[in-house]
Amino acid sequence: QLVESGGGSVQAGGSLRLSCTKSGYTGGDHCMGWFRQAPGKEREGVASLDRYSTTSYADSVKGRFTISKDRAQTTLYLQMNGLKPEDSAIYYCAAEVRGFCLGGSAGVPELPYRGQGTQVTVSS
Repeated sequence: QLVESGGGSVQAGGSLRLSCTKSGYTGGDHCMGWFRQAPGKEREGVASLDRYSTTSYADSVKGRFTISKDRAQTTLYLQMNGLKPEDSAIYYCAAEVRGFCLGGSAGVPELPYRGQGTQVTVSS
């Protein structure tokens, strides 16, 4: 089970940190990531993090967003700085049992396990 939190409303240039807590899986570290979906748009992979701590980011968020996890491997984070109105979307945490992330951030929307999403709204 994956549960996201940390969404909200901010002005352009602001920051938010999303969290994703996982439970029910104790098989070791594996691929996790974030994707987002805005109204009327396709899902977009935002960032991924594999068991080797390799990260991948969409070009649209590089240099602004940072994906990380806690040492206990139970919580995934997405630090979002320099937010823009075009970042507004529902953000979802996703995961799979394999240790590597096939396709990097672009593959995150296809991962089989996902949370319910958290809304991020950025006003200009």
